[in-house]
Amino acid sequence: MNDHLNATAQHKDGENCGSMGGESFTEEQEALVVKSWNVMKKNAGEWGLKFFIKIFEIAPSAQKLFSFLKDSNVPLEQNPKLKPHAKSVFVMTCEAAVQLRKAGKVVIRDSSLKKIGGVHFKYGVVDEHFEVTKYALLETIKEAAGEMWSAEMKNAWSVAYDQLVAAIKTEMKP
Repeated sequence: MNDHLNATAQHKDGENCGSMGGESFTEEQEALVVKSWNVMKKNAGEWGLKFFIKIFEIAPSAQKLFSFLKDSNVPLEQNPKLKPHAKSVFVMTCEAAVQLRKAGKVVIRDSSLKKIGGVHFKYGVVDEHFEVTKYALLETIKEAAGEMWSAEMKNAWSVAYDQLVAAIKTEMKP
């Protein structure tokens, strides 16, 4: 796990973005994100579950961050609370990316950034967790996008994810 975290963290150096203060999100990037989200959204529950399974494959210890997984003795795919949670996180992440350019900032439906930041703070989420999550997200979208996946699409999702994380981190306080 740590080897992957370190490789991901090194890859990340110098790429950090703030909320639209960093790399701006272009129309072309928006189009790529929208195009791939349109392919994924009808099966968002399945893709969300795949996304979380990838996170736990890379970083099994991340399961400890989820109270509903702590005492679970069923396979992850069968945990009754994981799929709804995974779907809501996946949909929120993708929809935040889709509207990023129009809004000029990260906007989250159904929940506030303050609440999300507070929860991530409370459970001790650190930079490495965000890096693993980014890698898992990009791998999931790559699988979902199939033939349309490209370096440009990967970059578009990376920029959007980095801006979402920057917005969450600004709210990570007690």
